[in-house]
Amino acid sequence: MYGKAETGESSGLGFCGWILTALSFILFLATLPLSLFICIKVVQEYERAVIFRLGRLLHSGSKGPGIFFILPCIENYTKVDLRTLTFDVPPQEVLTKDSVTVSVDAVVYYRVHNATVSVANVENAHHSTRLLAQTTLRNMLGTHDLHQILADREHISNSMQSVLDECTDAWGIKVERVEIKDVRLPVQLQRAMAAEAEAAREARAKVIAAEGEQKASRALKEAADVISQSPAALQLRYLQTLNTISAEKNSTIIFPLPIDFLSEFLHRKNN
Repeated sequence: MYGKAETGESSGLGFCGWILTALSFILFLATLPLSLFICIKVVQEYERAVIFRLGRLLHSGSKGPGIFFILPCIENYTKVDLRTLTFDVPPQEVLTKDSVTVSVDAVVYYRVHNATVSVANVENAHHSTRLLAQTTLRNMLGTHDLHQILADREHISNSMQSVLDECTDAWGIKVERVEIKDVRLPVQLQRAMAAEAEAAREARAKVIAAEGEQKASRALKEAADVISQSPAALQLRYLQTLNTISAEKNSTIIFPLPIDFLSEFLHRKNN
């Protein structure tokens, strides 16, 4: 829009424009040295000055950093800060793709990369960028499910940064980074998700306990098969159990009774 204006605006001043420019220069010379305090300006290293002469953008574009000169009465300028700015996107009530209402806020980092375009192409580049960030945040999150928003924040932030950077390039704005700060869920949904997670943990605990019982039963079966092959092994197991009980210093007294002794009584009863 202003590409041609930056290459040759001075040629479009017209006859009256040249006369006013000459009169302004004469006024500057006539009021020396007082006019130096008005016409000499300074901008910082991180600033640029966009100068307009008789309402037209100068062909040289922005000035700075350092000292620059403006003609009295016919020139005015606007300072533009090139440093990275940060602003918080207010919490936005978003309806996700799976019809869940969440409150999401974010932070946006941006800077002006073209001072001339940011002044000439948009009335307020900073305010426009902030409004666009709010609407973009709602639109981006509305196309994702709740579990995607909770799990893929980095991907959503990068997508939002690309969309914002593309839209604000015509305003001379460079969006450097977008971060989703917090996703707040309704209290009832938080309770439901907590109950679901607790139920899933209890189910996993029961499965693990059942697997442990299964492995223990198999080990006991193998131990019983080994002991059945050697009657003396059962007696040794009795002695080991007595040793373990006595080490605990309790008052329980156990008398081991051989299984063979009981089998003899059972054999007589059957006869």
